[in-house]
Amino acid sequence: MLVTNFILFQLAWFACVLGAAKAMPWVGVGVTLIILGWHFYRTEQAKPEITLMLTALFIGAIFDQSMLTLQLIEYQAHGWSTWPWSDWHWNNYLVPVWILALWLAFASTLNVSLAWMHDRYLIAMLFGLAGGPLAYYAAEKLGAVTVSSTNAYIALAIGWGVITPLLVRIAKRHNGFTAKVTS
Repeated sequence: MLVTNFILFQLAWFACVLGAAKAMPWVGVGVTLIILGWHFYRTEQAKPEITLMLTALFIGAIFDQSMLTLQLIEYQAHGWSTWPWSDWHWNNYLVPVWILALWLAFASTLNVSLAWMHDRYLIAMLFGLAGGPLAYYAAEKLGAVTVSSTNAYIALAIGWGVITPLLVRIAKRHNGFTAKVTS
């Protein structure tokens, strides 16, 4: 299950990022929903995992919305429709659907392939400090986002450095995989 969870997260990440880069954001969302279906099929208790995922989605949406609002990141292919009767374009102001899907996919790793970080909050912080900005850098190279500056990368590092240990702590409390997860 550990290896499968890791591979499925990578699949979700690439589907979301490449889908956005190719102006097909709903492909990544669809792949992620299938992966989440598998995740819930394998869990022993769905309720704590749902709580974890909704919490991660909320925290992640606020974080990425802040990055967008502060114009530190520009996202491609948001996936939101514009209202036909309005000149206000949602795509310019709301975090994209594929980023929200990525937060759910990331949450699916917290009690499985990243469960080793439970009670290792310093490691989780360092993991977030490095991994968050690296993920956005890779997404930028693939054409899914534009990161505005070095300051944006610093903000990403700080944000992920705080969010990762927070989500690890929440995951430990809301763990639908009560038995020890192996292979």
